[in-house]
Amino acid sequence: MTDFAKIQEERRSIYNLGKNVEQDSDELFSIIKGAIRETPSAFNSQSVRAVLLTGQAHEKLWQMTLDELKKVSASDEAFATTEAKVNNSFAAGVGTVLYFTDESIVDGLKEQAPTYADHFDDWAEEAIGISLYAVWLTLSNLGLGASLQHYNPLIDQAVQKAFDLPSNWTLRGQMPFGSIEGPANAKTYHDDDVRFMHFN
Repeated sequence: MTDFAKIQEERRSIYNLGKNVEQDSDELFSIIKGAIRETPSAFNSQSVRAVLLTGQAHEKLWQMTLDELKKVSASDEAFATTEAKVNNSFAAGVGTVLYFTDESIVDGLKEQAPTYADHFDDWAEEAIGISLYAVWLTLSNLGLGASLQHYNPLIDQAVQKAFDLPSNWTLRGQMPFGSIEGPANAKTYHDDDVRFMHFN
């Protein structure tokens, strides 16, 4: 097995996170930037934007998320379950990567290449997926755990206001990460015959 295949195999969604991380926030920021910088995007659009939150900013994000979730929770009991999940998993990590699409880039490409205008939103999502996977594999290779969350669009306005982010950045996902304090669940796979075809 190649090193890359091994890294892919070992990457999992880790929900039992901690703060026992060797790298400081500046090192983590450099590592994450490097992983995203080298990812491909359609027309080399580089439409992905990322924000690393650590320390108080990380804690602030998850408290804001809980505040928004409480507003839409079906009951106090339901919220208590959600609150425990957020506090014991996502907020318990050392940081969170926020992934955004720069809509001004996407809109500009639609104007520059109208023949492909209907596809640029999809291609921007591809760029997000490639970028977050690159970061996830990089973190996994460092021995760190992560998961991917989607509390957008519920928290979009609160995040934009709290961190004074450009209005043309659309939040696409949140990746809490940290030390691995408990193993991932076993991964199951769909049958290869259902998922793959080969013609020769």
